[in-house]
Amino acid sequence: MKWVKTNFKGVRYREHATRKHGVKRDRYFAIRYKSNGKDVEAGIGWATDGWNAEKAYNLLVKLRTNLKMGAGPQTMQEVRDVAETSRKEQAAKKQEQAAIEAQAALDNQTLTTVFSEQYLPQAKQDRRSKYSWIREESLFRIWIEPEIGTKPLKDVTTFHLEKIKKDMKAAGKAPRSIQYMLAVVRQIFAHCYKKGPNPAGKAGGVKRQKFDNKRTRYLTRLQAEKLLAELATLSQDVHDMALLSLHTGMRAGEIFAIAWADVDFNNGVLMLKDTKSGKNRPAYMTATTRAMLKSRPKEGVLVFPNRSGEVITQLSNSFDRAVKKLGLNDGITDRLNKVTFHTLRHTFASWLVENGTDLYYIKELLGHSTIALTERYAHIGENALRAAVQGLEAG
Repeated sequence: MKWVKTNFKGVRYREHATRKHGVKRDRYFAIRYKSNGKDVEAGIGWATDGWNAEKAYNLLVKLRTNLKMGAGPQTMQEVRDVAETSRKEQAAKKQEQAAIEAQAALDNQTLTTVFSEQYLPQAKQDRRSKYSWIREESLFRIWIEPEIGTKPLKDVTTFHLEKIKKDMKAAGKAPRSIQYMLAVVRQIFAHCYKKGPNPAGKAGGVKRQKFDNKRTRYLTRLQAEKLLAELATLSQDVHDMALLSLHTGMRAGEIFAIAWADVDFNNGVLMLKDTKSGKNRPAYMTATTRAMLKSRPKEGVLVFPNRSGEVITQLSNSFDRAVKKLGLNDGITDRLNKVTFHTLRHTFASWLVENGTDLYYIKELLGHSTIALTERYAHIGENALRAAVQGLEAG
């Protein structure tokens, strides 16, 4: 390919052997000039990239001027470096502007929209335990959404969260439930603002509450019998769930999620999946629980479905009504000593300790991640031993 002079002094071109630009062959432009007394020739670019003789000449004039003034880019490499820097700066500005616009759009979305369309679908994928996201959804629908569900994220403040906390306390909700509610709100904001500042930082900055949530209350055999009898008159479903918790130590969420496919009558085992610890574990049937389960209608997937055939998200008030009628919480002001559905799980563990069962076995049956969680029941065994020794004096 031969170089061809143009009408612009110092600018020439050569044509591509085959490639066309319009009706003509594509042209590659170059410029010639002196720098520090030496001839310099620098390639500029192809016509297909937007170059022509006039543009090449204008660049040549600029280089000559910069050389004369001793300022600005004085070589084609410096010109390209400046252009690349400018391109990156422009790209960064566009990206920053896009981020600002995206965040502004996010800030103006309501909490319900973000929770339903973004947070919850992701939580269903990420949570090891199905019970976790079911619990989060329940807290959101019952407590968070009514107060701030229609508010844009940018308008949520600690004032609103304090109002929810106050409402939950007034309803007698446990500190652990309040802590969980705050955690859900924090996680929603963390999900939305992983790569940037939280515009609703006042809400995201709520500190975690610390408290002793170790319940020690458990039922005697007679109290448990009376409770089950009362539940049978109010709700067969709640009675059966309570019986299952008393005899297996299952949590409410684990009972809600149990499916018929997880029930093995031949071996007397219930396989609990998606538990709180994220691990599967077996629960072993007693003769009573086996008979109860066999008597239940086997319609649908779940053993204890709601009226729509889906997973229950909250226990009916039948349990609280039964507890109230029996007076199990009369005169008790300490929340940790009040009878709740979770008391049945503690009762299961406590009865095992009274029977002399090793704490390690109880840990496995309860699905505790560490033995430290199970050691809260050690004092029950100590009391039984103490009573046994004191019984010597009676003889």
